[in-house]
Order: sequence, then structure tokens, then C-alpha cells
Amino acid sequence: MSANLSTLQELPTDLDRSRLPQQVAVIMDGNGRWAKSRGIPRIMGHRRGVDTLKDLLRCCRDWGIPALTAYAFSTENWGRPEEEVEFLMTLFERVLRRERAEMMRENVQIRFVGNLKVLPQSLQDEIAQSLHETRDNRGTQFIVATNYGGRQDIMQACRAIADEVKQGLYSTDEIDEKLFERHLYTAGITHPDLLIRTSGEMRLSNFLLWQLAYAEIYVTQTLWPDFDREAFHQALRAYQQRDRRFGKVEGESSG
Repeated sequence: MSANLSTLQELPTDLDRSRLPQQVAVIMDGNGRWAKSRGIPRIMGHRRGVDTLKDLLRCCRDWGIPALTAYAFSTENWGRPEEEVEFLMTLFERVLRRERAEMMRENVQIRFVGNLKVLPQSLQDEIAQSLHETRDNRGTQFIVATNYGGRQDIMQACRAIADEVKQGLYSTDEIDEKLFERHLYTAGITHPDLLIRTSGEMRLSNFLLWQLAYAEIYVTQTLWPDFDREAFHQALRAYQQRDRRFGKVEGESSG
């Protein structure tokens, strides 16, 4: 193994390419604690966290993982100090503007999930431009959960289906999982196979509650800004050691 583990470019030889997750979701926890431990402002932790996310996205590309979903801003994050929320909104906007050309060069298709209508208009404009410019890219799919909450996602889907039933578009007998999923923010996006949460917290924090039903969960004590490619390697090793039965007995067919 190279001494500089964070620069791993090729898939480590102890990983089975045929058993890689098709989508990885990340709860990027620990930016504030990382900054506090160094005696620097919390915003510096968020800036470092953006760099970590960029490298993880490139790592997914390098190692052949098709999709990455990042929990960038939750519906509960509005309760943080006003100056921190304002900084995060400005940071999102600047990163999108700065990285759009790079996403085009690297063939990244960006998607957003969540209630985007309440975000600052300037950020909504940057999101719309990023969606438009990358819509035809066929490389890594990068899904950004922004002003997202799992309960909110389920509730808005229920309301939309109820309205369509009221309009006579569907009967209640026609409501099934496929119909429900078409009304979620994540419609058309594969469900995560692996959820990674940094900083040791053992909870979902209202993230993708429906979509994570059968995901493998990996929790690490590593704070998000320190989550490098070797840390991702260890998460994937743990994932490949799991026996994913989806509720079935080992050896039972899916028929």
C-alpha cells in the first residue's frame, strides 16, 4: 500500500469489482468538530468538507461506482446559527458555479433532491444551471440532498398521490410501491446499497428513510474532513463482507 493513502487511484486489489455498491450515500458529519479540534472557525471545517466530497466523487469514478448521494443540508439544519446557514448557502452557490466546468469535463451528472423552492433565489438559479448543463452527462451520477428530510419526502409523496386520486387519475387499489416511488424526490434514482456516516453517530438523521430500507450501514469514528480514499476503502471492504439477503434465508432463491 502506498504511503500516501489518500491518493489511491485504482481499485484496491482486495476489493471485488463485481460486488461494489451501485450507489453510495454519505452523511457528512463532523465538520464543526474537526474545526473546533484545530481551534479554527466552523466554516473552515465546511470548506475542508467540500474538498473531501470532491475527492470521494472522483474516487467513485476511478473505482467504478456509478452514483453518490450526499446529505448536504437537511430540513433541520435551518435551526443552526443564522450566520452558519448563510455561509452554507453562499458556499453551495460558489461551489456549483466554480465546479460546473469540472463536472462537464469529468462527465458528472448532478441531481438535486429536496424542497428547493425555499432556497435563496441565487442558489436556485445556480442549481437550475447545473442541472441544465450536466443533464446529458453519462458518467458518475452525483445526487445532492439539499433542504431534504426523509419524513418530508414521504409526506409530499402522500399528498401528491392523494391529489391524483381525488382527481380520478388513480384508484386507491392502484397505489403500490412503484407508484409511491415515482412521487418521491428520488424518482428515477437507484436506492443506495451502502450508507456511510462519519463521526461515529449511530442514527439516520431523517435521511432517505424509504430509500435506505435495505442499505448496509457503515459508521466510522473518522470526522468527515478526514474521510479519505483509504477510509472509503475500509468502508467498501466492510460492505463486501456483509451477507445481503434482503429478508431471505441464506441460499433461498428470489423466485
